[in-house]
Amino acid sequence: MQDGFEFEPADSSGEGASVSAPISVSELNLLARQLIERGIPLLWVAGEISNFTRAASGHCYFSLKDERAQVRCVMFRHRTQALDWTAAGGMQVEVHASPTLYEARGEFQLNVEFMRRAGLGALYEAFARLKARLEREGLFDAARKKPIPAFPRRVGVITSPAAAALRDVLTTLRRRMPSIPVIVYPTPVQGEGAGSKIAAAIDTASARGECDVLILCRGGGSIEDLWAFNEEAVARAIWRCNLPVVCGVGHETDFTIADFVADARAPTPTGAAELASPNAQELRARVRTLRAREVRAVARLLERRMQQVDYLARRLVHPGERIGRQRQHIEHLAARLARVAAQAVQESRLRLAALRHRVIARAPDIGAGETRLRGLAQRLTGAGIRSVELRASAAERLSAHLNALNPRLVLQRGYSIVMAADGRIVRDARQLQAGDEVGLTFARGGASARVERTRS
Repeated sequence: MQDGFEFEPADSSGEGASVSAPISVSELNLLARQLIERGIPLLWVAGEISNFTRAASGHCYFSLKDERAQVRCVMFRHRTQALDWTAAGGMQVEVHASPTLYEARGEFQLNVEFMRRAGLGALYEAFARLKARLEREGLFDAARKKPIPAFPRRVGVITSPAAAALRDVLTTLRRRMPSIPVIVYPTPVQGEGAGSKIAAAIDTASARGECDVLILCRGGGSIEDLWAFNEEAVARAIWRCNLPVVCGVGHETDFTIADFVADARAPTPTGAAELASPNAQELRARVRTLRAREVRAVARLLERRMQQVDYLARRLVHPGERIGRQRQHIEHLAARLARVAAQAVQESRLRLAALRHRVIARAPDIGAGETRLRGLAQRLTGAGIRSVELRASAAERLSAHLNALNPRLVLQRGYSIVMAADGRIVRDARQLQAGDEVGLTFARGGASARVERTRS
């Protein structure tokens, strides 16, 4: 039983061979692909490339073979873009692939995820291990990198005297700054023991201190050719070097351990020479630019100074002329003062005249006042007389009323006033008792009497 399919073994005669349920070819291929992908993990396979084809889509199709067998391979476009080299037929390679079955044709094939040239796997692994270890130790830290001098007095070159890289460096230095002396520290850059010799040359240049900057360079090549620059001895020599080191090894896509440790990395030996030296043409152009700026600045300064001189010259006059100008100015001020004074006097006169008219207009009329006073006196006299007459008439009326109410007039008609001993007027006989003393008031004189009896 496998994935829902049942198989029965057939007898030797071939009779009775059957399956419980026939399956299609596509189902068979699907079953085979699943069995292969589950049974065989992702693995490395080594062989020689043959029948290599790159499709328009970017996918690569080829066979991987050895002396006894071959297998179809496919490497899709997004995987091929990660390669920094070009695969071709006849190359010995190692592929990291997963076995599978192409169902449409029932072909066994490998889906390649990564491919490297045969024999380089160990080198790449050694490179990665050394890079990680040196990075942990701090050899790649940007803080410890020394700055490259802008104007070095001498340039040292560490490379092989027979290398084309030395010619490129010397040509570039001669073109950019021919006045800079160059000291070459010859050393093999490839082969057995090249790494230790390169490290020794770096130590020698550092100990002598003859240069301001070192160029470590060689031309391009395979990873085996450049391997001397991946050795730990070279990396540590660069790290302890007292001089700034510019590394220009291989081409732009080549990276070595020396590139990471060096104070500056250039893509090529020519680029390293450009980093280590100033450009005489650019410097001359800059000097010309600065000179032109200086000339313009001096010209502007002279123009300003000339304008200042002209201004001061206009202000500088003869003392006699200045005295004459001041005299004219004083005369002008005196004339203005006289006009102002005359105008002030005229205005004062006009104001006095206006005040005089106002005083005259407001002066009192004595004759009219006397006439008015006489009229008022006559009116006052008449009013006084009339008031006295009115008061006299009122007094006469009041006097008549008083006389009419005067009790003495009543007494003259024969009546009298009886007062008790305490001075009260007796109006009722019941106020008196027999034997009480009373006083009698008459129109003329009075008398005392004793009550003998009373009547109600």
